[in-house]
Amino acid sequence: MSTERALINVVLRGEQSGGQIAVMDNVVGAGFPGPPLHHHGFDETFYVLEGEFTFQLEDELFTRKGGELAFAPRGVPHTFANLSGAEARTLIVCTPAGFERYFDAMLARAAGVEPSAEAKKPWPEVNTVGPRIGERDPEA
Repeated sequence: MSTERALINVVLRGEQSGGQIAVMDNVVGAGFPGPPLHHHGFDETFYVLEGEFTFQLEDELFTRKGGELAFAPRGVPHTFANLSGAEARTLIVCTPAGFERYFDAMLARAAGVEPSAEAKKPWPEVNTVGPRIGERDPEA
């Protein structure tokens, strides 16, 4: 049963790191299906703080628990989900920075408020190339 919940707190912004790195603290509800399989022009590292996540990197599925890391190099299709029955939490590190603006805009929309000037700046393009983990064809 999905709670469709993810709360993201940007803890380090590109403007604080010369555009080099952004860090987000992501709390993900039990059963959260995550985004569709995608790729983009920045590296994305997930350090699991609490709970358990299922990751997909290209065609490989694997699980990471608290204290473990998953790395998605730029240009490589990937996604994640919280398929467990408990809330989970991960730090997401994007290098170079810029994608934190997407999260800022998403949170402003959800709160029904005007996005900040920073959130209105462009963020890196994300290309969807497949389904969410839970929507994968089990025969594939």
